Amino acid sequence: MTKGIILLAAGGTGGHLFPAEALAHELKASGYSVHLVTDSRAERFAGKFPADEVHVVPSATIGSKNPIHVVRSLWTLWTGMRAARRLIARLRPKAVVGLGGFPTAPPPLAATGTGVPSLIPGQNAVEGRAHKAPAARVKAIAGGFPPEGTGTFAAKTVTTGNPVRPAVLEAAKVSYDAASGDVPFHLVVFGGSQGAQYFSKAVPQAICRLDDALRQRLKVTQQARPEDRDGVIATYEKLGVPADVSPFFTDMAERIASAQLVICRSGASTVSELAVIGRPAILVPYPYALDHDQAANAAAIAAKGGAKVIAQAELTAERLAGILADAMANPQSLVQMAAHARETGKPDAARLLASMVEAIASGSTVEKFRETRS
Repeated sequence: MTKGIILLAAGGTGGHLFPAEALAHELKASGYSVHLVTDSRAERFAGKFPADEVHVVPSATIGSKNPIHVVRSLWTLWTGMRAARRLIARLRPKAVVGLGGFPTAPPPLAATGTGVPSLIPGQNAVEGRAHKAPAARVKAIAGGFPPEGTGTFAAKTVTTGNPVRPAVLEAAKVSYDAASGDVPFHLVVFGGSQGAQYFSKAVPQAICRLDDALRQRLKVTQQARPEDRDGVIATYEKLGVPADVSPFFTDMAERIASAQLVICRSGASTVSELAVIGRPAILVPYPYALDHDQAANAAAIAAKGGAKVIAQAELTAERLAGILADAMANPQSLVQMAAHARETGKPDAARLLASMVEAIASGSTVEKFRETRS
């Protein structure tokens, strides 16, 4: 016998599903049945997600200026809203939690019209436009970065941090090793589809410019799109650099833990995981994000000394090569950066968010939860 159903809505990317996975583990440990609403992209993550049932609800992203595309997207969202209402009426969940952007808008929005309490995390350091529409209607917001008392919806926001997966918490137990002298230097590079495409060119070009002595110390783990993988591998083989290149790594948390330096984008989940594990990073925010949320996320950890931030337009092969050479020659600076990154981490975010979900599911208010949280 469970305490009831909690419905989690998360888009089918790691950035949305990983926090949902962390929250699901906590909720199930507390006695709830967890159902997941997602899309077809989630198939590669499905094996590790602890959902009792998975549901697909139509949704769309309104990112185009083409009026025909906008109309189609709005129609799809409306269809998804109706499907979400039917699903909520059938399941009668205790609460609905939305953990994505536009692709997961229908369930929490539908919940607000059925009397079921709903919550959305404000994962990024700034309020995005995809966040503002449901934020005005949901009962509670769990903040990932901003301090409490700020923002449009401060009255209903509690800063919990962004949940990280059990694999990340396990990886966080590994202490940082800066690899001085002639010890191999592990560089980990990843960044989603857009990041993988950009880094597949930028990083090998930078490594080409390193001195032979530095290249001989390097070993690389790099995410690359399927169509780019062979070219990246060929470049590293030509340079004599050992490299593990793949479109997706199921053990990325462990690979980050073994890294001396990480180069990546700065999505909310990525920055949160880097902070909990405590690894120095060069963050290259995705430059075409509508609300520049990645730039804000990167700035939040960089302000504490836990990362360096470089705009994509400014990251030439020569500059990146210089940064890599400096990092490899100055391990103590990496030790300090790793320590500062870990100081910003919130390893208990999933537990705190689960407690918040349970509170609103039982009819409590954000104000009462804020007073009693531990």
